[in-house]
Amino acid sequence: MNCYYSNLIEGHHTHPVDIERALKSDFSEDARQRNLQLEARAHISVQQWIDHGGLKEGRAYQVEGILEIHRRFCDLLPKDLLWAEDPVAKESAQVVPGGLRSRDLKVGTHVAISPAAVPRFLDRFSLVYGKTSKTDAIIAIAAAHHRLLWIHPFMDGNGRVARLMSHAVTLDLLETGAVWSIARGLARNVRVQNASGELRSPAPQ
Repeated sequence: MNCYYSNLIEGHHTHPVDIERALKSDFSEDARQRNLQLEARAHISVQQWIDHGGLKEGRAYQVEGILEIHRRFCDLLPKDLLWAEDPVAKESAQVVPGGLRSRDLKVGTHVAISPAAVPRFLDRFSLVYGKTSKTDAIIAIAAAHHRLLWIHPFMDGNGRVARLMSHAVTLDLLETGAVWSIARGLARNVRVQNASGELRSPAPQ
């Protein structure tokens, strides 16, 4: 379900039944739906790695931990999903698994920092959020989530990386057992459009 809601935030409606099928390597014949199933399976694989201790002891806020989330996720994606439209240059740009962006980027009204500044800002991010007390770290989860998205270190996949990072932090600090979902909380205001054009809530039937 974490995967289902995370996909919805990305605008990718993959029903839990199709996600379950993907976990059994039962893929749709439709290329687009198959790609979404592979994306869902990639998300679940990375979350399982996190749930088994992949980012314990503050690694989720370290630069190498953030890069590893992105690399593990993108390494499992089909090649068709490793391209992102560059709204500034008006052309497609390749997404490098675990690689920081090398282009300027605008997301909605947010103009991300220059690519040359990304490493410096990530180092500062790790320094600030990686060395707080447990109480301060719990309070700072939302701020760290927002700050990583503001930095926007990757050409694509930033939202998913941020949600998986926050999932790892809540798992580590609050011992949630992965029951409470960051993605589900953030998807509460997401609405999806069905085949008939009707808008509805994201909760699966």
